Amino acid sequence: MATGGWTYATLAEKVEVDPKSVERWVNLNRTPRRSTAILAAETLGEDVHALWPALRQARPARAVSPELVALYDQRADIPVSAFVEMLTQARERIDLLVYAAVFLHEAYPRLNDLLRERAAQGCAVRVAVGDADSPNVQQRGQEEKFGHGIESRCRLALLHYRPLIGTPGVDVRTHGTTLYNSLYRADDQVMVNAHVWGVNAYGAPVWHLRRHGEGGMFDTYAQSFDAVWATATPVQGV
Repeated sequence: MATGGWTYATLAEKVEVDPKSVERWVNLNRTPRRSTAILAAETLGEDVHALWPALRQARPARAVSPELVALYDQRADIPVSAFVEMLTQARERIDLLVYAAVFLHEAYPRLNDLLRERAAQGCAVRVAVGDADSPNVQQRGQEEKFGHGIESRCRLALLHYRPLIGTPGVDVRTHGTTLYNSLYRADDQVMVNAHVWGVNAYGAPVWHLRRHGEGGMFDTYAQSFDAVWATATPVQGV
């Protein structure tokens, strides 16, 4: 007010309140009604929340996101058939981002056939598995007290997917990123397997998401996949 040459009376007249109200705002830290505060802030050329922080409203929290289909305590609670059914329904895109996830091939030996069938129907299939020689993969093994086991499983996963190399519509790559979540995407659905320090992936939570408009959680994970994919190395055929 001093900088702009405003007095209690002149500001009060501008925002249509009593001068004593303006005085209370200044001297007693009183907060005006929102509409009056906005008008006063505009008159003074200041941010309303800087003048009256109490008017700052937090975004209302939702108890459940509209994108959340299901939440599982751990991946081991999900039957492999749930993954298979989701992948089978894909018509446009399948994206798999893992370090190994050999449980899929072990429990469903027809996985490669399923991916070939989807690709033959025009579905773009992208598979990114961990680079066994990556420091991040090796570090994960130490954190999970799995030793070199995770590196071996990365190599095993690549052996499982290698027969798909050269299949039209299927692209297999290796990546060395710090993997915060394993992603299993089929069109507008994704299973997100969280990675928890010191816990094997099968013992960590999973949330099943279905895309609900733009800019939601689904899009966040889809963009994450794309970012990793851009750094991944294509696997060449033998």
